[in-house]
Amino acid sequence: MKTVTDPFYTSQRWRHLREAVLRRDGYVCQIAKRTKLLPEPAGIVHHIFPRDIFPEYQWQPWNLISVSVAAHNRLHDRNTDQLTEEGMALLIRTARKRGMDLNAIRERLDR
Repeated sequence: MKTVTDPFYTSQRWRHLREAVLRRDGYVCQIAKRTKLLPEPAGIVHHIFPRDIFPEYQWQPWNLISVSVAAHNRLHDRNTDQLTEEGMALLIRTARKRGMDLNAIRERLDR
């Protein structure tokens, strides 16, 4: 699991990008917005493509989504930090939307 002591998450570049993404998404959880009737506030910015596996996407706004704490916990297994089924579904939807090679993505995830 990543911690707040990870230099990435304390960098000025990340803090600025995180704020821009939260602002872009209206500080509303994009998972709740898609699946629930009532909006939920977002305070976390989630990497759809995990940055440890896909570092080339870590700064891309299209790879970032504003989520609530509850939604973020549903996207990751908190013991292994692996994507859950819901997290994988979001990754696959995003990959399809961007016309990415799903086989290549699955291969990288399986390493």
